[in-house]
Amino acid sequence: MGLAELERKKDEKIDGVIYDMSPSPNFKHGIINNNINRMIGYHLKDSMCLVFMENLDFKYHPDTNDDYVCPDIMVVCDRKRLKGGAYSGVPKFIAETLSPSTAKKDKTVKKEIYEQAGVEEYWIVSPQGSLEIYYLENGKYVLDQSYILQDDKEEEDYNAETAIALKAFPQVVITLAEIFQGLEE
Repeated sequence: MGLAELERKKDEKIDGVIYDMSPSPNFKHGIINNNINRMIGYHLKDSMCLVFMENLDFKYHPDTNDDYVCPDIMVVCDRKRLKGGAYSGVPKFIAETLSPSTAKKDKTVKKEIYEQAGVEEYWIVSPQGSLEIYYLENGKYVLDQSYILQDDKEEEDYNAETAIALKAFPQVVITLAEIFQGLEE
């Protein structure tokens, strides 16, 4: 394995077990993550908060072990908790875009990790056009909003212009169409 391949390799460590995140998921996964990252980053550009896309480890038990996950999208505001390629604070927001190899883990293990860590808002996005939004209430995630994109204006359930604001950042507003923009073949 060459150095370039070694540097591209991504993994996560959950309960002491290393999970290989290579190879990279389908390009649709990247389009969605880039759309969400771009919109959040634009709206947070003058704040203390930062948005990261697939490139910052979240150390969710920094005092007890070295487990970490690498969320698709993560908003952090406590810059003192950034060190090297990792964040050891509590993110304000996390989004995971599903892929066939990670869907179950994103909906179970990682959802539980984020819940226990105290992440206020968690999005699960599917490249097939669905979005689930969970808010932390009394230490447990509650499904607050659920959408399946309907972008045909002729359809009764048309919802592409539905605007969604991040709970902790009401100035960050993204429409369903913006989340899934660029997926058309």
